[in-house]
Amino acid sequence: MKLLRRYLAREIYLSIGLVFAALLMLFALFDLLHQINEIGRGDYRLGYVLLFVMLTLPGHIYELFPVAVLIGAIFALVQMAANSELTVYRASGVSLRQMIMALLRIGAPLLLLCFIFGEFIAPPSEKLAQQIRLKAQNAQVNIREFRSGVWVKDEGSFVNVRNVLPDTSLLNVSIYQFDPDYQLRSITTAGRATWQRAGFWQLEEVRRTLFNAAGTAVETPSSAEWRSSLTPAILTVLMVVPEQMSAWNLYQYTRHLADNRQKTVRYDIALWNKLVYPFAVLVMLLLALPFSAYQRREGGIGGRIFVGVVLGLGFHFAGRLFANLGALNEWPAPFSATAMSWIFLGLALTMLWRAERR
Repeated sequence: MKLLRRYLAREIYLSIGLVFAALLMLFALFDLLHQINEIGRGDYRLGYVLLFVMLTLPGHIYELFPVAVLIGAIFALVQMAANSELTVYRASGVSLRQMIMALLRIGAPLLLLCFIFGEFIAPPSEKLAQQIRLKAQNAQVNIREFRSGVWVKDEGSFVNVRNVLPDTSLLNVSIYQFDPDYQLRSITTAGRATWQRAGFWQLEEVRRTLFNAAGTAVETPSSAEWRSSLTPAILTVLMVVPEQMSAWNLYQYTRHLADNRQKTVRYDIALWNKLVYPFAVLVMLLLALPFSAYQRREGGIGGRIFVGVVLGLGFHFAGRLFANLGALNEWPAPFSATAMSWIFLGLALTMLWRAERR
């Protein structure tokens, strides 16, 4: 049995590696074509574009892990079935339970690798890619993140933003304006800031404190305009995107939102997804096993691989759909994050049962 497991692992790992190479080249090409349109902005040249594409690859690896495992495992198992290798193993006394256990043990390193990419490699790599692109495009802001929120140097002002919403609206904004001699001239606070098409931010719940030689003055207009170099395009770097955060950062940020009595549904779903997503690798391996019941009269290898591609992409996009629907309808986070994994696990067990009956 140990010999079978080693042989299976070698074939499956090799196939998964080939699938990953193909998928990553495809996604890298898409990223490259998208970024080429931005060449010429500031110092953003081809070298920066290639570096940006390379730094985004770890994020693609994490997202595509279950898809690549399913396609690669199906390809390896169907090839072995076509060569009658699996038939020989089953005829020699290897039971279905032993095959399942062998696949689960083969999948354990893949599960760990998926977790490492999602937790330690993809988030900082994606953040670095965005920062390099922003710097190369000569954006007029300087960004720092602290517990007190995001701090931005905007020409002669320092701006503190406590929260950036997914629609790039800002909450709890403080603007500290200095004169050329670095003397504080005014402090403006706003409960919310919304980007307007005219090229400025609309501030709401405004309180402005003015400092001059005569003393201080306080103004409380209901709204005000704020022109700034800070734009929604730059905020895509600052914006807290749950899917690109590590599980630990998601946990900390969710607690921060809860302490401030803000909605945490989207971040709860992302946290649960981070915790359970690596286990989808094992589900994909189980789903690939029924494809080893290969019969030439039922179609060729290409047809089965095509079905695997459809299932893998269906898992990927349907999982995102469930997460978005869960955030919109405020469904329980465990359900929204794990629904597709349970559905595909049920599909895998059903297909295994039918294949064993035959």
